[in-house]
Amino acid sequence: MGYLSWQPGINFSRRSTRTVSDHSVIQEEKSVVLELLGVEKSYPGNPPVGALRGIDLLVRKGELLALVGTSGSGKSTMLNVMGALDRPTAGNVFIEGQDLSNLSDRQLSSLRGRRIGFIFQQFHLIAGMSAVENVSTGLLYQGISRSRRNSDAIALLHRVGLGDRLGHLPHQLSGGEQQRVAIARALMGEPAIILADELTGNLDSKTSEEIIELLHQLNGDGSTIVVVTHDGALARSFPGMVTLLDGLVANDSRAA
Repeated sequence: MGYLSWQPGINFSRRSTRTVSDHSVIQEEKSVVLELLGVEKSYPGNPPVGALRGIDLLVRKGELLALVGTSGSGKSTMLNVMGALDRPTAGNVFIEGQDLSNLSDRQLSSLRGRRIGFIFQQFHLIAGMSAVENVSTGLLYQGISRSRRNSDAIALLHRVGLGDRLGHLPHQLSGGEQQRVAIARALMGEPAIILADELTGNLDSKTSEEIIELLHQLNGDGSTIVVVTHDGALARSFPGMVTLLDGLVANDSRAA
């Protein structure tokens, strides 16, 4: 792909001026999967450290979006907030119109398992489990029978090009194949959105291109995907790109 060094933009968005009352109007668009409204996140310190400083963001059904920024830009914090792994200090996060601030920790955990798929730089596969078994863990706590989980896992492994690796353990798979297993696991249960964090960080350039092509194929089939990356060249290969800098949205290519 010939990735190039990325230089951040300079057109900073102002802090959010939208309110929760604006949310109901936006949610009339049935296509909105994820909405961040005035999201702030700070960490204790003297003074407190502001990682996110008033973020507004919409992700619509069927989008393939890159969230790009250098180290310290706030992109990892934003991924955690978007994925209901962490709560914002201020503002609101909505998944399919549901305000996450109204949910208990247990309810958030249930929502993550049902409606959000995660792909990480580290594959997080279980060493003693086959590809099918690893993928089936994506629905382990959703009250679905083992036979149904396994049949869904097999179908997804075929979908990501691993139909001949069903019984292989992680150490018997290449890095790219392990990432494909992780992608299949994220697709289990047809989540509303898939969040990927630096998913090509441990792969060589050729394998990275193959994984990105797979994401484009999955998106073409209807999956909504947000990829967090520091790689501007990779980000520019996606239809949409949001640039973060110092906890603010510096640029959103979709608004151009």
